[in-house]
Amino acid sequence: MTTKTIRYFGQPLAVAIFGLMLSACTIREPSSLPRMPLPEKWGESLPSQTTASEIRNDWWQDFDSVELNRLVERALKDNPDLLISVERIRQAEIALKITGASRLPNVGISAGTSDSWSTPDGKATTRRESSSIGLSINYELDLWGKIAANVASGEASLKATRFDYDAARLSLAASVAGIYFQSLATNERLRIARENLVLAKRILAIVEARHKNGVATKLEVSQQNTTVLSLQAALIPLSVQIRQLHSALALLLGQIPQGAAFAEDDLSRLKIPAIIPDMPSTLITRRPDIASAEATLASNDANVAAARAALLPGASLSASGGLSSALLFDLASPTRSFSLALSLVQNIFDGGRLRLQTENARSQQAVQIITYAKTVRTALKEVDDSLSNVEKTDQQEKAQQAVLDQAASSLHLAELRYREGVGDLLSVLEAERTVFTARDQLVTLRLARLQAAIDLCKALGGGWDIKKS
Repeated sequence: MTTKTIRYFGQPLAVAIFGLMLSACTIREPSSLPRMPLPEKWGESLPSQTTASEIRNDWWQDFDSVELNRLVERALKDNPDLLISVERIRQAEIALKITGASRLPNVGISAGTSDSWSTPDGKATTRRESSSIGLSINYELDLWGKIAANVASGEASLKATRFDYDAARLSLAASVAGIYFQSLATNERLRIARENLVLAKRILAIVEARHKNGVATKLEVSQQNTTVLSLQAALIPLSVQIRQLHSALALLLGQIPQGAAFAEDDLSRLKIPAIIPDMPSTLITRRPDIASAEATLASNDANVAAARAALLPGASLSASGGLSSALLFDLASPTRSFSLALSLVQNIFDGGRLRLQTENARSQQAVQIITYAKTVRTALKEVDDSLSNVEKTDQQEKAQQAVLDQAASSLHLAELRYREGVGDLLSVLEAERTVFTARDQLVTLRLARLQAAIDLCKALGGGWDIKKS
């Protein structure tokens, strides 16, 4: 390289190297993730087991229902809200690629040719021909890490979007299981109501027979007939509720609700999984909504750093070169040109727009800090509540079964005494109502126990683990 060439490139090259050295002065925002004190144990007592049971990612299979497994798998495939979440992940990926493209230089190429004539007043026509081709490169120097911060924000936002999908997936599976179990319970209540109606009609036949024989009064016949009519009326809302639950389930599965029907399981034979949670400190890594809140907070931290960097001078490096000729469509003997430039820009007055953007970014950061802490506290509460419900509903179901057994025995004795003429109808009616209520309440408690197990699986993250995501 000649001395002349060195002098030609020396100053622009030095400027470019200086600009690249400045790009190492990156502004960084420290993580604002709050350190929250977590309890050492849950507020509710746990069953006496030495090890915690693992919740599978397909936790709904632990209920041992083939139909439920089919419904959940169908919902995870076709649910419209979950499909929207998938597209949001794709949008976040595209947004990250757009932001990452700012790290690369812009390269442009141009080519042109012209042939022009001009005829000044009273003079001969002059013709001009030219051809040219050029290449230009522009590169924004990331002096203070603004571009890097924007990329980091995009990466964190993408993580949050993926965690939101996992949270939506968990919530969808819980909703499908909950509505399906409600449908089974309502169907069971309808079956019990029909059996109770059969029982009431049988007692009515006894009362009418005794009335014909002059033993029972017309009032007793009217009383039992009222019971029969009441039970018949109770069948209607249960049938309507079953249709509505089937329609709601069809929507979760992405199906048309009209005519939706599903296989029915025996509610009493469904298996209720025994779940023993880990310590509260592990919950942060086992809930996708907490992971999403943390990723969103990291995105906000990066936004603050980008807003701070925007207050400082910006710089860009540009280079261009080209060939030109005074001939049309001919670059055989071109004139060569090359330029290299570094430009610095500092905003002097913008009405406070950039500073207000920084303040806004810090405000969003503060909101997300509060949101993260709230999410963690809510998760801790949900686990404790679910543990309490699992224990209480189990005890209530066992107690209600004992009530039903005793009530059925009392009804049998009251009916027998009335048939033999040593008892009164009032005792039969009271025993009858007790059995009807006890059977219906037992189904309700069974449903509550199943729902408590679903809520606990959901509160514990449904087997989700941030390390596996």
